[in-house]
Amino acid sequence: MSPALARHAAGGRRGPGRGPGGCARPPPPPAGHRRGPARGLGERRPRARARPAGDVPRARSRGATARAGGLDAPPSRAGRGARARGRGAAVTATAAPHPDPYRDVDAQPDAARLIASLEERGRAPSQVRLRRRFLRFAGIRRGAVVLEVGCGTGVVLRDLAACLGPRGRAVGLDPSVRLVAEAAARFGPTAGRPRVALVVGDGRALPFADGRFDAALAVTVLLHVADPLALVREMARVTRPGGVVAVQDQDFGTLAVAHPDRALTARVLDGVADRLYEEPWSGRRLPALLRAAGLERVRLRTDVYQDTRLEPYTRTFLERRAELAVRFGLVDAAAAARWLDGINAQVARGAFVFTLNFYGATGVRPPAAGRARPRGAP
Repeated sequence: MSPALARHAAGGRRGPGRGPGGCARPPPPPAGHRRGPARGLGERRPRARARPAGDVPRARSRGATARAGGLDAPPSRAGRGARARGRGAAVTATAAPHPDPYRDVDAQPDAARLIASLEERGRAPSQVRLRRRFLRFAGIRRGAVVLEVGCGTGVVLRDLAACLGPRGRAVGLDPSVRLVAEAAARFGPTAGRPRVALVVGDGRALPFADGRFDAALAVTVLLHVADPLALVREMARVTRPGGVVAVQDQDFGTLAVAHPDRALTARVLDGVADRLYEEPWSGRRLPALLRAAGLERVRLRTDVYQDTRLEPYTRTFLERRAELAVRFGLVDAAAAARWLDGINAQVARGAFVFTLNFYGATGVRPPAAGRARPRGAP
């Protein structure tokens, strides 16, 4: 085990009972956690606070904290320009960051908002179901040693650890110090849980030996990576021959939202996705990606995130899309506010629908060169 892996090892109590598909249920939310009251699009919510970092070093603050909560009304481009000019020459001297904040979470002034969004999505009932189905599809077995690349705050890692049993080992890796710290804090006490380790590292250069893991996962990660093939090849390298590489991603070419103004909806959703991601249709390309990385017996599973009630995560997602549409110059603030009002009206009428396809793909690392597959092996 690498020194970094040992340094960040952590554990916890075994969760009660059994979950879907034979997996033990993940631990309950931290004591005192309560879901806030329902709120319409555009209404304010309390500022999110970062949780303690545990024993993982915290990232330095790289900027002032942004205004928390959803949009009251997206700021106009003129207003943003005036604020930027007021900050002086330092603005022009700084290179513009990539518009996808998950490319570099530690550089974001509103990292607490991103953390809250990840956990909010993880609590959505439809998300809980689809990620557990994905773990079953990936064939995760008790007692295995499994790597998750891009573990974020540990939403999937917590379910993964519950599936592995007391003899299994789950390793989560993420390039963000802030997210790894959050994941460590959420795992809590160390007694009796399957061994869990958290590592700060780059998925394109994994700090592990060849064939170290029985399986390697990346869930909603490749969409945010400039070179996803390089990352998948690294996942294949650290997976043992016969082991599984499993990836899951959204596909924003499948995003559907019920709204009376279809043209405005397309301008906001398609326009933002095209500017935010290198490949907005990432999900449907996963099987080809696994084959290009040299994996065999590639399989595909399609799942759907759906919401007809405007769950907190969906609300945050749509507000963020409206905000980005204004920032990218796709619409003005008035049009963005009108778009959000249209969604609120759909919710009030009981006509709201939001769906997004998630594609999961698995591939098997072939035997090492020169070694024949045992007779009867699958």
